[in-house]
Amino acid sequence: MAVGDVYSGLQSVASGATLDIRPAGTMEVVIHDIYYEYDKVELQWTDGVNTLSSLCAIKGGFMGGCTFHCTNSLWLRIKNIHPTEAKLIGYDGIVTHV
Repeated sequence: MAVGDVYSGLQSVASGATLDIRPAGTMEVVIHDIYYEYDKVELQWTDGVNTLSSLCAIKGGFMGGCTFHCTNSLWLRIKNIHPTEAKLIGYDGIVTHV
């Protein structure tokens, strides 16, 4: 990937499981939008040891205008908190460093 390329993903996440937005190697990305099928998710900012968590309960399953700066050592994790079902979770942003 090159600086300025779109960085995005969409996948089905099991109940209680997480989707990591963690670029490889020295790549850095800024995440602009987060999409989720359920009416809420848990956002986690983590370095793999320490984690800050926050419930995101924006109806409609879309959180736009974000500026999450993610690297391989500090990344965003999105948890599906639906009690029983897998749900789609997605994101988009841009590559800022390779």
